[in-house]
Amino acid sequence: METWVVITVAAAFLQNVRSTLQKYLKGRIGTTGATFVRFGFGLPFAFLFLGILIYGMGFSLPALHWTFAAWILLAALAQIFAQALLISLFSHRNFAVGTAYSRTEPAQAALFGLIFLSETVSWVVLMAIAISVAGVMLISIARTERNPAALFTSLTSRTVAIGLCSGTFFGIAAVGYRGAALSLGGPNFLMQGGVTLCAAIAFQTIVMMVFIALREPSEFRRIAAAWKPALAVGFVGASASFGWFTAMTLEKAAVVKAVAQIEMLFTFASTVFIFKERINRLEVAGCLAIVAGILLLLLL
Repeated sequence: METWVVITVAAAFLQNVRSTLQKYLKGRIGTTGATFVRFGFGLPFAFLFLGILIYGMGFSLPALHWTFAAWILLAALAQIFAQALLISLFSHRNFAVGTAYSRTEPAQAALFGLIFLSETVSWVVLMAIAISVAGVMLISIARTERNPAALFTSLTSRTVAIGLCSGTFFGIAAVGYRGAALSLGGPNFLMQGGVTLCAAIAFQTIVMMVFIALREPSEFRRIAAAWKPALAVGFVGASASFGWFTAMTLEKAAVVKAVAQIEMLFTFASTVFIFKERINRLEVAGCLAIVAGILLLLLL
């Protein structure tokens, strides 16, 4: 199995854990605070990872330049918007439907990869992405009403628009981070991913701190009061991001994000084996579609 695949699966698992923790925090500190802890509390861990690569493994630091900075600016801002939109979905009744549409990220990343990096993917890859995205959406809507009126309402709801916008920004962020990492040119994919992570998360922390200070200064007190779970979010989030950035240095963002749909299988497994919930046919079909899409990608 290729290195980027192993890294992607590990990152998907960690992201599933992070999303669960953020959903818990959302009820205590609000959307802005829950978005901030993903970056602010992940910052020390990001630099810890980079320090280990430099001082523990002896890798050299690549030269930074304005092209790298421009990619970071684009990707980091896009990720902030995407994360805030995704967390805001937790407050909506049919958040599962909106979340499903945010999972169109791989397909949108393929489009933005073509626009920004001139990276093309084959029709087989596009088919694999479409199959995995369809599987995710089946799982996400499997427990919602499926009569024509309810389906039309859900498809035209505000949560669908939010979900699609979230997926758009996530797609832009994925391609932007790949562009940033590749622009460094070395010394290896671990350092490219580590430096990209530190630059992005430092910028995002500053942006979020300024925003909170200007708009919701009282949020700092709530964040401080929830520092223990916030620290866990920071560690898991930084670890997952390090995985994404290194994987996307090795493979196209759209392909990495398509394999990353395996995160839904982790979520689904927790629901079945930990919470002992029964499964229905649509959920089984969704799981099979995700597996089929990922296997198609890996067998290319």
